[in-house]
Amino acid sequence: MAEPKPPTLWQMLHSIIAAAFGVQSQKNRERDFTHGKPVHFVVLGIVCTVVFALGLFGVVKVVVWLVL
Repeated sequence: MAEPKPPTLWQMLHSIIAAAFGVQSQKNRERDFTHGKPVHFVVLGIVCTVVFALGLFGVVKVVVWLVL
């Protein structure tokens, strides 16, 4: 029997975003815990957090620039 494939980048990204909003499905969570590598999820989670923070910072800068 073939060994199951690890989650793809898009599947991991979907899992991280869903988990951040608290809407991760049981099926995906089980797939992540059985076939995914924790370090991949940690690194991708940190990258997503930094991108979110920088995006929020950029939006605030633009709004403040437009108001002043």
